[in-house]
Amino acid sequence: MNKGVTRDRIVTTALNLLDEKGMDGVTVRALATRLDVRPSALYWHVRNKRELRDEMGTAVMRRVGSALSELPPGDDWRDDLAAFASVLRAEFLRHRDGARIFSGTRIADPEVVRVKEFWFVRWTASGVGLSDADDAVDLVTAFVVGFVIEEQEHRQSAETDPARYSLAERDAWLGGDAPLVKRAGHLHDHGDQRFERHLGIVLDGLAARLKV
Repeated sequence: MNKGVTRDRIVTTALNLLDEKGMDGVTVRALATRLDVRPSALYWHVRNKRELRDEMGTAVMRRVGSALSELPPGDDWRDDLAAFASVLRAEFLRHRDGARIFSGTRIADPEVVRVKEFWFVRWTASGVGLSDADDAVDLVTAFVVGFVIEEQEHRQSAETDPARYSLAERDAWLGGDAPLVKRAGHLHDHGDQRFERHLGIVLDGLAARLKV
């Protein structure tokens, strides 16, 4: 084992590589080159790219937990989930393809998963069923992951291929028999305002189901 290579150093370097080259550029071979070691030296710590992604996703979620611990508790489950969603989005946006690299990963640190215990104790005490509480966290996580994947795709395309999402080209492509679809496209917004509005819809739906 190469004593100069640690799991923390591997993950930090992998996240830096992600910022420079995107998810497709994060490979074990590219990481070994960046660390100036043979790929075999990394297998003491991560067995393959899937496990590397697990560690990267876990590092992001550790930061989420740390950021949430600095916030005062909300009044109820809705406040807690809104804070979680905002922090999760912010952490994903810190990295190029941050949401894509997280999608499908398995958290590798039990302390990260235990963070939910505080919420579950609070929410079940207020009348939320445990199954509903767990579904609520999963649903909000999935919403944020999907939202940020799309958000980052649009941001990155604006830099590399500005015409990709051109409304003028879209209108011409749609033709003359979809005026409402065209109009809706011009009403489409991005960023914080859209995120907060969509998150509100998700939370309203949960409130209707939970009835608490």
